[in-house]
Amino acid sequence: MFSENKKDRPTNESTSNQNIIAQGTKVIGDLVSDGDFRIDGNVEGNLRSPGKIVVGKSGFVKGTLVGTDAYFEGKFSGKLTLSGTLTLKSTAHIEGEVVLGKLAVEPGATFNVNCTMKGAVKEFNKGERQTTTPEKREGSERTA
Repeated sequence: MFSENKKDRPTNESTSNQNIIAQGTKVIGDLVSDGDFRIDGNVEGNLRSPGKIVVGKSGFVKGTLVGTDAYFEGKFSGKLTLSGTLTLKSTAHIEGEVVLGKLAVEPGATFNVNCTMKGAVKEFNKGERQTTTPEKREGSERTA
């Protein structure tokens, strides 16, 4: 009964949708994918993916990168926009403009950017600062 479902699936279908740009490869232009990216080569242009973007030690991206989460060991120069987390390892070198949700940086990483963090901003209620209420102040009651 359960084995019939397995027979209906294509055998060459991959469960992981990862794009790899190997060391020694140079790509000039725009890249758009629904899957993850692993970059160990050079990319010049615009890169857009809702998946995770990993830039290895030998990787270099110059241009615009838009995604959810990114993990850098290599270099980046340009505009980086992430809705999730940017993780920088000690070998990372980032320059340009960065807009992100969260940031994790290891000691030794270079992070020379204009950075804007987007995310939930907690609003403080003005009433939280008041320590005593008017009803509990001494001498506030009057007797007739």
